Amino acid sequence: MTPIDQPLRTPNDWSPIGDWCLDPNGVFLNHGSFGAMPRSVKEYQDALRARFVKAPAAFFDSVLDTELDAARAALGEFVGASPSALAFVSNATSGVNAVLRSLTFEPGDEVVVTNHGYAACRNALTFVANRWGARVVVAEIPFPIDTPGQVMDAVLGVVSSRTRLALLDHITSPTGLVLPVHALVAALEERGVDSLVDGAHAPGQLALDLDALGAAYYTGNCHKWLCAPQGAAFLYVRPDRQAQVHPVSIGHGYGKHRVGRSKFWESFDWPGTDDPTPWLTVPKCIEVLGQSMDSGWDGVLARNRRLVLAARERLTERYGTPILAGDALVGSMACVETDLIDSHQRTWHGDTGPIHEWLWATHRIDAVTVPWASRERVVLRLSAFLYNDLEQYDRLADALAEYRVLTER
Repeated sequence: MTPIDQPLRTPNDWSPIGDWCLDPNGVFLNHGSFGAMPRSVKEYQDALRARFVKAPAAFFDSVLDTELDAARAALGEFVGASPSALAFVSNATSGVNAVLRSLTFEPGDEVVVTNHGYAACRNALTFVANRWGARVVVAEIPFPIDTPGQVMDAVLGVVSSRTRLALLDHITSPTGLVLPVHALVAALEERGVDSLVDGAHAPGQLALDLDALGAAYYTGNCHKWLCAPQGAAFLYVRPDRQAQVHPVSIGHGYGKHRVGRSKFWESFDWPGTDDPTPWLTVPKCIEVLGQSMDSGWDGVLARNRRLVLAARERLTERYGTPILAGDALVGSMACVETDLIDSHQRTWHGDTGPIHEWLWATHRIDAVTVPWASRERVVLRLSAFLYNDLEQYDRLADALAEYRVLTER
């Protein structure tokens, strides 16, 4: 039995851990949207910024390369990637855009995405496909869903001789499904199709080994489940694909080649004047969260997953609604169907809807609802992190019961 599958020893394993920058009067069940910072990480970033603003020219000229290399080495060890394959970017959406806008296609080529994909990245794929006359093909992954095999069937079922690229979420943003990317990447590679994995939610939620995964491209956020400041993310590009990939912003590094610095690093490490401190906090985040439990990062991943499964069980029993995803498809986020009718039409990361707004305004609870056309009832996307405990999900359910009474009058 792996650490992530072991049962909780005591209810105290659910006790909130750490000192966070969040509103102490709030209940944050939405870690997946923007993450959260431990105070010690914020203080570390503040010190970096003070050092930076004290002598900015010296920092960029003499310090930044060394600090970036140290941060990249720590990140590489954490995600199982050679540092030479890693570049820092501002967010996973930028990483996806950097890859897509570097590639070329022929008219009639096909690019695959799933119906659970992140809207911003889907937009980028559509933009690039339209530019080249390529066609976006959508793999319809069912929801509810029981097994990873259903994902495999949906994605591979739309691959054709014209397919050139698949944009795959490691963990889907609207529905929190952990997709079987190892099997998908291997199967697509056999068919001559490159994979661009949007791992926005994966670092800090799943154990990663990107070199072993073998995807041509992989991007992930550090500001979500690694709890870095906003603006910290990375792009992994397999060595045989690096020559063709450039940042969205072409800067001084284009065509530059200093001794000991790859062209890939040169292109991405200084996209223009910006605040580099979010990237430089990544080693501190890995250290701080890894020390938050005696069992280290294995314990962090296991605790969060067990908590969200327990919360899902408690709420589905309360509502009498079905489980929406098999356990093998769950990390630290899970969707729960409520007994509320979803009458508010919206798009993901557009209008968040009245329930989300009411919960925060009335009860200081941050819990996101998911627009999903095939479900008539309101679906919650629950997140579980170190500062959460099981009682907070009961408070959410009690608040929604109050909301239901108010709206049915």
